[in-house]
Amino acid sequence: MVMTDCKTLMKQIQKGSYDDVFSGLYGFDGVESARSRYIRLIRSFTEYYGEKPVALFSAPGRTEIGGNHTDHQNGRVLAAAINLDIIGVASYSDDNIVRIKSEGHSEDSVGLDGLDPVSVETGHSASLVRGICSRFAGLGYKVGGFCAYTVSDVLKGSGLSSSAAFEVITGTIINNLFNEAKVTPIEIAKIGQYAETVFYGKPSGLMDQTASASGGFVTIDFKDPDNPAVEKVDFDFEKSGHSLCIVNCGGNHANLNDEYASITREMRSVANIFGSEKLREADNGDFLAKIAGLRGKCNDRAILRAGHFFADNERVTAQVKALRAGDFDKFKEIIIESGNSSYKYLQNIYPAPDAENQSVSLALMVSEILLKNIGAWRVHGGGFGGTIQAFVPENMLNKYRAVIQSVFGADSCYVLKVRNSGGIKLS
Repeated sequence: MVMTDCKTLMKQIQKGSYDDVFSGLYGFDGVESARSRYIRLIRSFTEYYGEKPVALFSAPGRTEIGGNHTDHQNGRVLAAAINLDIIGVASYSDDNIVRIKSEGHSEDSVGLDGLDPVSVETGHSASLVRGICSRFAGLGYKVGGFCAYTVSDVLKGSGLSSSAAFEVITGTIINNLFNEAKVTPIEIAKIGQYAETVFYGKPSGLMDQTASASGGFVTIDFKDPDNPAVEKVDFDFEKSGHSLCIVNCGGNHANLNDEYASITREMRSVANIFGSEKLREADNGDFLAKIAGLRGKCNDRAILRAGHFFADNERVTAQVKALRAGDFDKFKEIIIESGNSSYKYLQNIYPAPDAENQSVSLALMVSEILLKNIGAWRVHGGGFGGTIQAFVPENMLNKYRAVIQSVFGADSCYVLKVRNSGGIKLS
């Protein structure tokens, strides 16, 4: 693969040779900051690894658009890549070791002579690197030694999936350095999922990695979880006249494991009554007529959560149809429907034992007051202590952001764009 020495690459960036690429990734108004960011990345690489021929890479974070808590029941989801990303610069090394230095973290060093899981790495990024290399090799692809330096602006704890972006940029580097870029985005996503589940020790769906690897809007049907159906959804978000805002509500993220587990547990209890392991397999038929038979066999909240699943699973199909038809108003209506269902039926807006503190509820109320009849709003990701998502008309963006930040603090509202490209080598 053709590479460029660090000094020449920085000069090319300074002269504007990469401006078109930067504009495509970050928007026209993000070009100047991208130049500075990538030059700083290359300088950090040279300070750590020395002057070498290198190549540039990027992998985006992602946002969940449709299908709230549907994936673990083999349902449908809609997600999109965003313009926050992990960027990396990489070079071949002479030994059989992969070294990745992420800004603010210690270097991950993985020898390729041993690619089985290492127990002391469980839960650490080195396990992801080892798992990705192991899976590439196990699938018959090439792996080799390289060194890379990465910098991320994907917000941690915001539901934008910084871990998936790290997995995708690692896979994209290996794909380009050693495999002539012939590994597909979906394969890279599956490799990342494998590494996270088997090596990192955290069960993972495929939504996060697929959205990051593919770019743009992507819909995934997990009916066959081993071979999920993935489709790109062609829609130019830039022409919608809206910005995508993620609001950090400042809730308490601690001790939420049981809250998340209760959703899976209760949905499964309804599926079991229907004779299935997952709600997607259940013959819900006339769900309304079957509610009386469910009561007494499971708790009422489980029935509500099952009802949310059945409806939100169908909403994903309707959202995809609206986007493909260019009907953004209909799309926004469905976003609000999904958000209301999450609030009333899924009930993942605030932890049940902490009903006095409802930062997500407050953010949703403020958003409804500001955006009613012109925008859309919903809980984002897993819910409970986290974030909300809002689609805000451009002429309302400054007001929306100002009001939100007056309530939740400076830098609580992140204005994002949908990015059309997934994990890439910049050229």
